[in-house]
Amino acid sequence: MADTPLENLRIVLVEPSHPGNIGAAARAMKVMGLQQLVLVKPLRFPAPEALAMASGAEDLLNRAEVCADLDGALRGCHRVYGASARNRHVSWPNLGAREAAASLRTDLQAGPCALIFGRERTGLSNAELDRCQVLVTIPTAGCYSSLNLGQAVQVLAYEVFMAAGAESSPTGGILAPMAAAEEMEGFYRHLQGILQTCGFLQAPRETQMMRRLRRLFDRATPSANEVHILRGILTELERWAGKGKVDRKNQDSL
Repeated sequence: MADTPLENLRIVLVEPSHPGNIGAAARAMKVMGLQQLVLVKPLRFPAPEALAMASGAEDLLNRAEVCADLDGALRGCHRVYGASARNRHVSWPNLGAREAAASLRTDLQAGPCALIFGRERTGLSNAELDRCQVLVTIPTAGCYSSLNLGQAVQVLAYEVFMAAGAESSPTGGILAPMAAAEEMEGFYRHLQGILQTCGFLQAPRETQMMRRLRRLFDRATPSANEVHILRGILTELERWAGKGKVDRKNQDSL
């Protein structure tokens, strides 16, 4: 498994309500060589039910990181995959489990990635899905498509494990460090603020427009250095706009 560093993959469970599902997810991860389990606001953890279902993966539960929000769970990740069966009005890159695993194989070589799973009943919210560059669906029979959380983790963990044993990416060369999730969020906040100030973003289409812009930049998979360049451009635009206001004031006073 040397071609793909599985230790770079972070499995994130958002607000799991059943401790047994946390234990089942840990067991699914361990048998497939995944080690990083992150929980965002679990309803009950630690809990005896989680230990019972872990069945040999207690060490993953003991090491599991518990975060107060998704920002903390994704810190340091340059690529985020979200498991979802929901239809979306805005087009996201949407891959099946096997295709997503192959894509992750390449992304993991560039640094830490996250695969996030939503709540047992409602899945991931729109705001949480906005944080994902790729949506992952597990193909099922058309008559019934509901998977238990632990089952979903098992399926995707298996596909990642199998993809990790395949040949390394044919692209070759050294991949530039990709921008981490928090760097991308900083860029998006910066961009949104400027677009609001100049009047480009206006209600009621502001949320939808920012979602489309996210998809645009997510498809580009910018490196950390490229995001710094983009932030520099935005900063210079702010300075230019501020200088323009001062110059107009001086002209008006003449």
